[in-house]
Amino acid sequence: CTHYLFIVVVAVNSTLLTINAGDYIFYTDWAWTSFVVFSISQTLMLTVGACYYLTFTGVPGTATYYALIMTVYTWIAKGAWFALGYPYDFIVTPVWLPSAMLLDLAYWATKKNKHSLILFGGVLVGMSLPLFNMVNLITVADPLETAFKYPRPTLPPYTTPIEPQEGKFYNSPVALGAGAGAVLACTFAALGCKLTTW
Repeated sequence: CTHYLFIVVVAVNSTLLTINAGDYIFYTDWAWTSFVVFSISQTLMLTVGACYYLTFTGVPGTATYYALIMTVYTWIAKGAWFALGYPYDFIVTPVWLPSAMLLDLAYWATKKNKHSLILFGGVLVGMSLPLFNMVNLITVADPLETAFKYPRPTLPPYTTPIEPQEGKFYNSPVALGAGAGAVLACTFAALGCKLTTW
């Protein structure tokens, strides 16, 4: 019972974080920076919960099921916010599902090897989610249009971001998010696996 309760708690908390993480498009001035940070946060939330669920059941496919739970929770919560007049364009596509499928694939293809799940699965999720997230970003409403539609207070001068120079590595949010995510997701995959042996 405790294990199942834990799965629900992690899924709900993952969803709460990812709902807020989806709002990076609203902060037009900080869109790229926010995209990197929030892509990483979603990667880690997905990885720790999915690896826990996957190693707890030992059935390949449960990571994708976990991502589906997150997606449905998010749709419900965003639907409630939409009813209150909040923009619904932000993050409604199931960006976690394909990354979770890669996690399942890593577990299944290595005959349920936990260490392979941590290393290969972690890297695959970390590198893929920012990519899927960018596809998601491309498909949603124009951020400037959204910002004018739902105005927020102007940033004071000392918080106005400095535009990055062209051609620099950090000017590619997908590359930066994927690089950092691939490293950190392995750690969180290990944590998710460890939680089944407490």
